[in-house]
Amino acid sequence: MFSKRILAIVALAVCAQSALAAQAYIIIDSKSGYIFEAANPKEKRQIGSLTKVATACVVLDWAERRGNGALDTVVSIPPQAFVGIQENNVGFSPGDQISLRDLIYAALVQSDNIAAFTLAAHVGSTINITGGNAKMGPVDIFVSQMNALATNLKMTKTRFVNPHGIDDNVRSMPYSTAEDLARLTRYAMNKAAFRFYVSQKERQISFRHEGKMRSYMLRNTNELVGARGVDGVKTGQTARAGQCLILSARRESEVAQQGQYVSVYPRHILVVLLGSTNRFAEGGGLLARGWQLFDQWSAAGKQVTPEKVLQ
Repeated sequence: MFSKRILAIVALAVCAQSALAAQAYIIIDSKSGYIFEAANPKEKRQIGSLTKVATACVVLDWAERRGNGALDTVVSIPPQAFVGIQENNVGFSPGDQISLRDLIYAALVQSDNIAAFTLAAHVGSTINITGGNAKMGPVDIFVSQMNALATNLKMTKTRFVNPHGIDDNVRSMPYSTAEDLARLTRYAMNKAAFRFYVSQKERQISFRHEGKMRSYMLRNTNELVGARGVDGVKTGQTARAGQCLILSARRESEVAQQGQYVSVYPRHILVVLLGSTNRFAEGGGLLARGWQLFDQWSAAGKQVTPEKVLQ
C-alpha cells in the first residue's frame, strides 16, 4: 500500500512537471479570479477552436435577448460554411436544416467548424449595427460582436477574425492569451446553458438532409470531461496554435459551521493551456497542481491580493 501511494505521488509530480512544456498556461480560482500559478499568461498566441467559446457566448447572449425558443430556430447551412474547411465529420451539406441549439452542441462538443460558421451567419444577419460599415456581411458583424465582448471583459490582448478559429489564409491573424481566455471562460461558465453544453461527453443531434432526417452522435473532443472532476470546457488545435485546452473542474463545496450560521464555499478551478504537445497529460498535471495550490490557499484563509486577481 505504501509503495502504491508513493508511486501515485511521483506520477502526479511528473504530470505537473510535464505541463511546463506548454508555451503558456494559467490556473485560477473560478469564483474570485485568484491566480494560483501562470507561465507567459499575457503572451499573444493563436488559440484555434478555443475561439468557439466566444462564439457560443455571443449566440447565447443573443438568445437571452430574443427570449424563449430562440435556440429552437431552424436554419439552413450556407455554402460559405464549407469554404476552407478540412473536416466534416458530421456529414453536413449545403442547405441542410438544423436548429441553432444543435449547432451549438456541434460547435462546442465536437468543435465543428461548419456549425460555428452557420451560427455566426444566422445570428449576424439579425444584428443591426448602427454607424457600422454598410459592406459588412453577417459573419463580419457577428465577429465584431465577439470582439466587443472581448473588450467588455477586458480581454485587451485578444483579436477574433472568424467564429471558428481557423488561422490559415486569413488577412489578420487571430490571437489571445491564457489570461484573456481565463476571463472569457469565467464569463461563459456563469451561464447555465453553456455549462450544460460543454459538460456532455456525447450528444445526439438531428438535421434534415434532402427532406429526410438524419441523426449524428457527437463525441466530446475534450477527453478529460467526466474524469477528475472535469465538467468542461473546450479543446483547440491548429498548426500555429499547437494543442490548446481549457478545463473547468469542481470538487465538493466546503461547509463551515460558524455558531448558528453555515457557510458554503465552492471549490472550482479553471486551467487554460496553450501551445502544448500533449494537452491532456499536461492539463491533468496542471489540474493536480491547481488543487494542491487551492488547498494551500484555503488553509491560509483564502487571502486575495489585487495584483493576483484577474481584473
